[in-house]
Amino acid sequence: MALEWVVLGYTAGAEAIMVLLLTLPGLNPLRKGLVSVAQSLLKPLSSIVPFCLFLMMDIYYKYETRPTCESPEACSPAEHLRFHKSIIKSERNALLIASALFFYWILYSVTNLLVRIDDLNNRIEKIKNQD
Repeated sequence: MALEWVVLGYTAGAEAIMVLLLTLPGLNPLRKGLVSVAQSLLKPLSSIVPFCLFLMMDIYYKYETRPTCESPEACSPAEHLRFHKSIIKSERNALLIASALFFYWILYSVTNLLVRIDDLNNRIEKIKNQD
């Protein structure tokens, strides 16, 4: 299972870097190339949505089937520590899933916005050239 989380982490990182590069001011000469790269990456990155849903189901299953230590007398200190580690690990993984989905949504929105801005600028230039 660790490989799945590594892949998800790298994907969220790549999405965050692309969003950062697309939204930084001063990169206008590179923006057209960055937009085309982002557009070509959006379709393969859309597989992140069902992947995240699968991982959320995995977290939920582990949450429902984990042993509980409700009172300190019921568990040994090692079991109590393992119980709290599993809770923290599940919370970290849920945060990673949320960030991957959030960055995909932002990347999709920013890319579509930049494409629409470019189309509108082309229309304005075309209208100016006709007059």
